[in-house]
Amino acid sequence: MALTPAVFLDKDGTVLADEPYNVDPARMSYAPTAFDGLLRLGATGLPLIVISNQPGVALGYFDCAALAGVEQRLAAMFRAAGARLAGFYWCPHHPEGCVPGYARACACRKPRPGLLLRAARQQGIDLATSWFIGDILDDVEAGNRAGCRTLLLDVGSETQWRPGPWRTPTARAGGGLGQAARHVVDAMRGVQREAA
Repeated sequence: MALTPAVFLDKDGTVLADEPYNVDPARMSYAPTAFDGLLRLGATGLPLIVISNQPGVALGYFDCAALAGVEQRLAAMFRAAGARLAGFYWCPHHPEGCVPGYARACACRKPRPGLLLRAARQQGIDLATSWFIGDILDDVEAGNRAGCRTLLLDVGSETQWRPGPWRTPTARAGGGLGQAARHVVDAMRGVQREAA
């Protein structure tokens, strides 16, 4: 089976307005320019996959079942923007959690790349030609560790700026997902032209 590129997207602060620990679909709304970004990315026909830490499970704020409604609402928001959600992969763990089974370190919590690696295995994704777009350096590190190209949405979400060998993005965009999508689509078209 031939592998395909994909665009991985962080959820909160990238696709959605950042509302910590929210699992109420009625309170989910697009981040600034996210609708336009999804419209542009959806037109590529590439798989669009959301990658998200959900430590609220480990911290006892909600259970895993609550995320089914989040996924349904995300899929509807993608459809409204002319895109298709190809997958929603989330990590329920946190090393300082209080819920047995979830209160631990893991390989799937960003900045670890486990969720991207699982999505790639399950969906036949070529990580080397894929992008991960996120609004903090933990997203960048996860994408880089997985072998993707990475784009940091430089919109004020990152507050710690911890340096490291995996924490340098391939590109940056200050205009939200709309600007990021333009960059990624242009870069992918350039790669396709070079291969032709």
